[in-house]
Amino acid sequence: MDENRRPIKSRSNRLILMLAGTLARSAITPNQISGASVIFAAIGAAALIASDSIGAMIIAIAGIQLRLVCNVIDGLVAIEGGKRSVVGALYNEFPDRLADTLLLVATGYAVAAPSLGWAAALLAALTAYVRVFGGVVGLAQRFIGPMAKQHRMALLTLGCVANAAETALHRHHICLFIALAIIAAGSALTCITRTRAIVRDLHDVEAGANHA
Repeated sequence: MDENRRPIKSRSNRLILMLAGTLARSAITPNQISGASVIFAAIGAAALIASDSIGAMIIAIAGIQLRLVCNVIDGLVAIEGGKRSVVGALYNEFPDRLADTLLLVATGYAVAAPSLGWAAALLAALTAYVRVFGGVVGLAQRFIGPMAKQHRMALLTLGCVANAAETALHRHHICLFIALAIIAAGSALTCITRTRAIVRDLHDVEAGANHA
């Protein structure tokens, strides 16, 4: 496996592999799949704004999960399907940042805390920046958490499920706010853990060079 490729267990899922194989044999490109992830995220974000509706929460959950499916399949179609492109690396990163921003900012407005939503989006982008920076200085990219992309989306999905339950029970809507706050704090911690890992790796490289 490419050391700069995110380790995802669902790549071995039979349904995912079948879908990826079908798309690889079609005229659809990995970059188009990456672009579709932003569309699904936008649909999910629009649904999140209507956070007092159970139906909207179901749409939001579907948008989040379909965004993640696209994130898995685009790489499978590109690498295993032999459809790599010269701009594939850009499409692998930029749509992710847009999708994160749409969903997290929308959640902030949904819970009447837009500043928290923007902060969560910024910190999520910074986790990717730190990871990619590790690659820039010649290290293997670190996808460690505690709040990597899959963790952010899992928590946001749980927040949507809990919000739907709150709506059904006519309770106060606090779960989405709590989920967003945890995402923001966890993303900040992830920036720290990834930065510390880069520092350790650089020291290890220096020590290895000195002993060579």
